[in-house]
Amino acid sequence: MKQIQHSKSSGKMTHYPPPEQVMPMDRGGTKAIALAAMCLALFMTNFDGTSTDVALPQIQKSLGANVADIQWILNAYHLPVASLLLATGKFGDLYGRRRIFLSGLILFTVASAICGFAPNLEVLIAARGLQGIGAAALIPLSLTIVTAIFPDLEERTKAIGIWSAVSALAMVAGPGLGGLFVDVLGWQSIFLFNVPLGVITLIMTCRGFKENQNFTTQHLDLPGLLLSIVAIASLTWALTDGSNGAWLSPHTIALLGVSCFSFLGFWIVESRSTHPIIPLPLLRNQTFTVIIITQTLVFFTSGGLFFILSIFLQNVQGYSAVTTGMCFLPMNGAIIVAAFASGWVAARLGWRFPIISGLVMATIATLALTNISVNTEYGEILWYLVLSGFGGGLTVAPLASGAMNSVLPIQEGIASAVSSISIQFGGILGIAIQGTILSQRLDSILRQSLSQWNLPSPLQDRIAAEPLHYLTQISQDIPSTISTLALQQEIKNGFVSGLHITLFVACLALILGIVLMLVLLPSKLKQRSQV
Repeated sequence: MKQIQHSKSSGKMTHYPPPEQVMPMDRGGTKAIALAAMCLALFMTNFDGTSTDVALPQIQKSLGANVADIQWILNAYHLPVASLLLATGKFGDLYGRRRIFLSGLILFTVASAICGFAPNLEVLIAARGLQGIGAAALIPLSLTIVTAIFPDLEERTKAIGIWSAVSALAMVAGPGLGGLFVDVLGWQSIFLFNVPLGVITLIMTCRGFKENQNFTTQHLDLPGLLLSIVAIASLTWALTDGSNGAWLSPHTIALLGVSCFSFLGFWIVESRSTHPIIPLPLLRNQTFTVIIITQTLVFFTSGGLFFILSIFLQNVQGYSAVTTGMCFLPMNGAIIVAAFASGWVAARLGWRFPIISGLVMATIATLALTNISVNTEYGEILWYLVLSGFGGGLTVAPLASGAMNSVLPIQEGIASAVSSISIQFGGILGIAIQGTILSQRLDSILRQSLSQWNLPSPLQDRIAAEPLHYLTQISQDIPSTISTLALQQEIKNGFVSGLHITLFVACLALILGIVLMLVLLPSKLKQRSQV
């Protein structure tokens, strides 16, 4: 048997060997078992990524960690995830997707057990790094395997909708369920929770599908692989530092320099390689490229929105962390419902319809949120949050499905990896860029007021460096002539002004996504066929 694919550029038919590396054990219930295994694997990685945050105070107290140590508990996981997605996607294409997936699953499960029994901080951080390596295999390959198991376009779109909804469910459940585990069973429980889930996923994976030994004969482009890892890791690290306000620090600048030179070297190596990490036809695939850009824009908006509105509710309006989490529950619920529904909508009305509809909904909701003031009640923004969540949820599965359906099956592994990277970087960029815009605006407005009050320059610098701190604690060195309420009101006004600007930036990002969808992409993706 051979497969036939319409060339995107010439319209000619291209023949190539059947590339599927995984297939269900049969055509019946095992397809559902395989889908459940992929969803469970994704649930573990996303749950771990969000639940760890709520365990940090207990970890800090238990292991005697300082602020820098706490940061590395997070970075040790997120850096390998971001930097190795491309590598694991390529390994799956070359050496077998099921094989690499199972390797990542075993590593993630064992590392979770080590985290749960870690006797000290050094062991915990090292095990978190191993978790990140395992997660870097599970995230892209779970999508690739779902795509391979469901070759029918309508079935695949629905399956990816379920896969996306489970991903959203894990991120929503992480803080709440993780907090419950930490309070009742201790911080170790959030890691040990992954062990039985990992064993169940392993059994389901072995039962659900088998490896097709028809691997490609390509060789690994080792220089390109190493350069991609260095480039992505250094950029991720730099953006993380930048989101904490350290854009001009020597460390951040050096990381950005390393990233730029590594990306340049990667491009040169890839353009000359006979077996590049990212095939050049994939880069020239307009449909795939536009989908990846749009996906980045969606997560750029949602990542920044969650981050900034969380600060607004807690620091400006005085909600507790628990109450803030509850305020986001309707929005998160809308995301989950829309993600489940989007697969069915896309299967019936075409994949562009839910994406564009979702982007329009999210744009309207984000624009409406620019009416927020310091005293805006939560009830006044509730439905805008729900609309934003529902719109964003509508886009996730069709974007993933569109990306995978726009490439040749032999490119699905690397395509899934690129898609996963776009999601990671979209969220990181949203927090880093929108957070910087907000802080700069707040700094500008606050310094104007502080100058008018004739405060000493050192004191102005201290207040401007940590303005949100002064919303809850007023330093004794503030002159008695300055009203505490007046200072706090200026900080709140500056924050809201910066919030408005970031929301407009988010709107522009969403509008750009709508334009790209309408102008550059076809209304339908042709389903690949076999002869």
